Amino acid sequence: MEMIRNVVVGVSGGVDSAVTAFLLKNKGFNIIGIFMKNWDRREETGKCAFEKDYNDARWICDKLEISLIQIDFVKEYWNEVFSDVVEKYQNGYTPNPDILCNKNIKFDKFFHLARNRFQADAIATGHYAKTSFGPYLENYKANTNVRLLQAEDNNKDQTFFLSQVPQQTLRHCMFPLGNYLKSHVKMIATQAGLCQIARKRESMGICFVGKREFQDFISEYITDKPGDYIDLDSGLLIGRHNGIHKRTIGQGCKIAGCLKPYFVFSKDQKSNTITVVGGTTHPALYSDFLITREIHWINKEPHELKLNNGVLNCNFRFQHRNPLVPCKVYKVSSGRLFIRLDAPLRAITKGQYAILYSGEECLGSSMISYAGPSYFALRRQNCIDDTHYHNLKASVTR
Repeated sequence: MEMIRNVVVGVSGGVDSAVTAFLLKNKGFNIIGIFMKNWDRREETGKCAFEKDYNDARWICDKLEISLIQIDFVKEYWNEVFSDVVEKYQNGYTPNPDILCNKNIKFDKFFHLARNRFQADAIATGHYAKTSFGPYLENYKANTNVRLLQAEDNNKDQTFFLSQVPQQTLRHCMFPLGNYLKSHVKMIATQAGLCQIARKRESMGICFVGKREFQDFISEYITDKPGDYIDLDSGLLIGRHNGIHKRTIGQGCKIAGCLKPYFVFSKDQKSNTITVVGGTTHPALYSDFLITREIHWINKEPHELKLNNGVLNCNFRFQHRNPLVPCKVYKVSSGRLFIRLDAPLRAITKGQYAILYSGEECLGSSMISYAGPSYFALRRQNCIDDTHYHNLKASVTR
């Protein structure tokens, strides 16, 4: 086993990264804290959230008696995360900036900077995840692939967001919080004298949006283009929207003059129309299969898919907090996947990621390129019988 001494820790100013740094120092590692500045904009109040977070990170590192260096990744974040997000919204996709940030910034730019400029043997972050190498790489083995495993705290598990991290990076990553519950992490922070950080409100949402409504934010980068709302069931025009980039599949939308709630079923780029359905459990919002782009396997491609007509039985999710759903995975051309779900899911959306699991292991992920057809469409085409259709309706309204 390689001797691991120098560890660069991403310190964000929150309790998770603070406890990560505390645990690593107690283990005797040589620690350098890095604060990553990924966005450069002041909110409407004139205050920059990053300044507050940096001051908290500085306070944490002073308290723990470790150095802190601020590194500017604003240009890289703009080019490799934000620009991609805007482009996908323009083209009718719903991207996941957190997965992109981990893939392109934290576990690429930050990782290589730590290894090259600071001669780090490993990097550490406050993500709730585990690997087969252990929280401190105590099980590290040269020439052996590492597996990404779900955290002890199911409610905080973040393997979903790490599902695009390359194998060579993951081999040098520490996740000290993987074996802890969030409540325990806060207790450790309090016992370490980091009470004000333990009480700090956890940041939620997308960092570059801040406290603004997303619809207001995205209009700063994509020109609003009004179009029609069309009711799927009646085919009638029932209202006007001010841009398909402001809506995502399954999202509720208030339509002037309509008393019942409507939800987005589809968006058409060419006609600039949004088709909506009445009710959040409308069968048109449910599908049980999808096609992805080329898959990123964290460890290696499962042997089941290397066989002729091979089928991989595993578990699937495309939203962070959704329960895992059993599925069957088939490989098609160019490394893409065809995924058949054992149960229909609501609002499967292109641009989101299909994350695959086997037991506690996160196998990898791939961007969804096609979802459907819906149960509503299948019934119209007589592909499913009335019993199957009504069973679906009953299951989603329980």
